[in-house]
This record gives sequence, structure tokens and C-alpha cells, in this order.
Amino acid sequence: MEPRSSTPAASLSPFVLRRVNLFSRLTDEELSRIARNAQRRSVTRGTVVVRSGDPTDSLYILLTGSAKVTNTDDEGREVILSLLAPGDFFGEMGLIDGSPRSADVVALESCELLQISQPEFQRCIVDHFDVALSLMRGLVQRLRVADRKIESLALLDVYGRVARLLIDFSEEEEGQRVITRKLSKQDIAKMIGASREMVSRVMKDLETTGYIRCEPGRIILNAA
Repeated sequence: MEPRSSTPAASLSPFVLRRVNLFSRLTDEELSRIARNAQRRSVTRGTVVVRSGDPTDSLYILLTGSAKVTNTDDEGREVILSLLAPGDFFGEMGLIDGSPRSADVVALESCELLQISQPEFQRCIVDHFDVALSLMRGLVQRLRVADRKIESLALLDVYGRVARLLIDFSEEEEGQRVITRKLSKQDIAKMIGASREMVSRVMKDLETTGYIRCEPGRIILNAA
């Protein structure tokens, strides 16, 4: 599927960009400049925003909606590398080392995206140390997540991998760990390298034994 539209982002409020960690320390004037030199895109569910192997020419910031970062093998089996939420950015690695896109990014629902060209992105990180530092922090965080996934695959069984993923996706809310992000059993299976049936079994066991409680729109992790 193709994007619905692509328009200049000059009308984008600096307040919206300030909520993106990458730009949180910039002035309103600098944020307005970024908006003037960026494109705002609307895409529908199922749109492939970037495709593995394509040239890298811009950075993307997810303003609304959600997306998944995936790779697929020759037999069509999909692995979900990460799930993206508003404020997340992607496409920066190829802008740094000049490599093609390393994965597909697919919209899970209708999304609003900000597309920043390579020249504008490079100017921004050269002119603003805070942006470069935030970018490095993001890359380090992704490396830590990748290391954790490798460790899980090597050392944990499916039960342990599901439990660790639930912990990683949870956030503190009123004294308890809660997952509010939409997370299907199929998504979990594709992220931990297991079958959906096995994930369903583990989730049911975790709920039966009281470790988790599933409610509409959220999963609550109970203390052991």
C-alpha cells in the first residue's frame, strides 16, 4: 500500500516536535526550521514505509499510530525486531554509515510521520550536540535491547522469553507494572522466535498462576 499523502510540515507545532526526545532540547526557532525543511506523511495500515535494501535518504519520526520493524526470510517467515510508538524514530543508522535500509518498517495502523532529509538531519546533528547525544543514546539503547534478545534466545526457554518480553514492555503505573501497548500473541511469537500456540500456552499459564492479569486494553504484571 502507498502513503495517503505527503506535505510540508511547516504548520507542525514546535510543541509536537519537542515531545520527541531527539529534539527535546532545541529552541522553538530551531524546531520551526526543522518543520519547514521536513515532510509530513500520512500512511494507512499495512503501508511499507521503508523497505530492506533500499537506499537510505531520510530519517523518520513517528508522530501518531504504531509500526513494526521486521525482517523476512526466503520462506516468508517474519521476525519482529521492534515495535514503534509515537515519538520513536527510525532510519538513522543508514544516514550515519551510508548503508541501505536494514529492515522493513510497516504501519500497524494509520500513522502520521515526519520525514527529515539526510542533509537536514546531518546539519542538525552537526549544529546541535544535544541532538547528536540523544541519537547516540538511542543507538546504545537499541544495542542493549539486541544484546538482551540474543541472551534470551541463547539461555532462556519460551516461558522465560515470554516473561522477559512482558517485563520489558511494561511500565510503572500506580505502583504496579502495566502493559498498555497493543501486543498480540502473534506479535510476541514473532519477537521471541516461538510459535503462537506455544505463546498462548505460556500466557494462559502465567494468568492461571497469578503472575499476570489480562484486562481490556492492558496486561497487569503481579509481583511474585
